[in-house]
Amino acid sequence: MFFRKRTMLSLVVLLSFLASSCFGAEITVTDCLGRAVDVPQPLDHVIISGSGGLRLLTYLQALDRVVAADSGEERSSIINARPYTIAHPELKKLPVFGEFRGRDNPELIAGLSPLPQVIFKVSPLSGPSPDDLTAKTGIPVVGLEYGNLTNEKEKLYATLRLLGSLLGKADRAEEVVAFFEHHLAELVRRTAEVPEEQRPTCYLGGVAYRGPHGLTSTEPGYPPFFYTGARNIAADLATGKSENVHISREKLLEWDPQVIFVDLSTLVAGEEANALFQLCNDPVFQALGAVNRGALYGVLPYNSYNTNFGSLLADGYFVGKVLYPEQFADVDPEEMADRIYTFLVGKPVFPLMNEAFSKMVFRSISPEE
Repeated sequence: MFFRKRTMLSLVVLLSFLASSCFGAEITVTDCLGRAVDVPQPLDHVIISGSGGLRLLTYLQALDRVVAADSGEERSSIINARPYTIAHPELKKLPVFGEFRGRDNPELIAGLSPLPQVIFKVSPLSGPSPDDLTAKTGIPVVGLEYGNLTNEKEKLYATLRLLGSLLGKADRAEEVVAFFEHHLAELVRRTAEVPEEQRPTCYLGGVAYRGPHGLTSTEPGYPPFFYTGARNIAADLATGKSENVHISREKLLEWDPQVIFVDLSTLVAGEEANALFQLCNDPVFQALGAVNRGALYGVLPYNSYNTNFGSLLADGYFVGKVLYPEQFADVDPEEMADRIYTFLVGKPVFPLMNEAFSKMVFRSISPEE
């Protein structure tokens, strides 16, 4: 009898295994909206909707699963500020399943071949709701939060881990999280002992947010300032979210920061709207002490279809080297940038980005350039 029970049990296990092999297993996960979603396993064909989604799949080395992209990945720009698309130009050749920023097209999705087994959706309340999208396509939708590297860091890490668990990339997800933590801790370690009186006041201008902007566009929670303990004059404008803000020209003159960093995405704003043109032609900006002392520096873009996490880490080392040269004497920011990009996107793309931004990245710049 014992033998027969063992035989029957083995048969049940075998049949379950065969069923999983033939029809596929499922994992039930809870997405960022608190929805329980049944996701097929293994995942061979996926799409990811919303700003920055493909960046995260690039970090996880899972681009081979992607069967289509939204229009935000094919939109032409004068300057490409996204390291992941520079490293993987094939992404622009993928079929399009909807408009950028989550405005998905169920008909286009249903017509994809191969059909995605799951739709990942960053900022899931943008465009069709996950439930509506599933109702119209029959495909499960997992809502994700993009997060950031400061007050929403754990949301970013949770998303990476969830994606990793579903894509068979759990180990890689942990490697990416550890990579971020290592570099953020390194920026803190190098600057922790700098006396307050030796920390220059500073400002970041020209930050892109849903498009390029001029000098008065800034980021109160700019991670390179946050982790190097920099005296960011705009920090008090933070609202609790990592959000872009605009200040007045007069306010910037009143603050008169000792050092100004220019987010070079501003160059896409057009000849008369970008920060360099404004610095060269606006009398208010020309009165700034940093302009007259030559304390203007170009940094990699903060945002391009959501936050460029790798670029922020690289910017952190350059910001540190400018503000605290002794603490970063052994760091070559360009070499560090390519070490970061090689790990995250698979290729050293800094030279191409620097060329695109007129070789103004990580150096002192002049308004006349």
